[in-house]
Amino acid sequence: MKEKIIYNHDDLVILIKNRNQKAFAYLHDNYAKAIFGVIHSIVDDVEESEDILQKTFLKIWDHFDSYDASKGRLYTWMLNISRNMSIDYKRSKHNKNKTQNTDQNVYALNNLTTDEDSLDTIGLKKVVEKLKSEHLILIELAYYKGYTQEDISKELDIPMGTVKTRMRKALLILRGQLKEKTPVQ
Repeated sequence: MKEKIIYNHDDLVILIKNRNQKAFAYLHDNYAKAIFGVIHSIVDDVEESEDILQKTFLKIWDHFDSYDASKGRLYTWMLNISRNMSIDYKRSKHNKNKTQNTDQNVYALNNLTTDEDSLDTIGLKKVVEKLKSEHLILIELAYYKGYTQEDISKELDIPMGTVKTRMRKALLILRGQLKEKTPVQ
């Protein structure tokens, strides 16, 4: 019987950056199920979720050089890619028959109009990433994608009252976390 290889986080990152296909297969085998769960919770269609999962891992492989361990864990980075791809899919499907060009209005994928480095220097990105997924998705849609609460309600197929409640809770959590990080003057 062949012994199963286990990689630690740092070794895995180095091997994948060196284009080691066995390490990438290990990454896929150990994270695909969790990432599929995130994708499926947004897309809610098994076949489309599987397609997005495949595209997500292809994007991870193709853009692995952009992963920066100093900015967060590999799993978080992969989740962000899968979440963004899922949201983009939902938006493109939702807007397929519309003539509006909303993609150019607020933000383009991975090209925020705000200076991401300035957000990182104050630690905002790390604070936001600590939110529960139900709150994180709302913050991402509202503040990074420019959605209104009504858009979020339609996009995620949840009642407007739930969106408002979760958004308020998320903002209160963020405010509390930022107060803890900021020294009193």
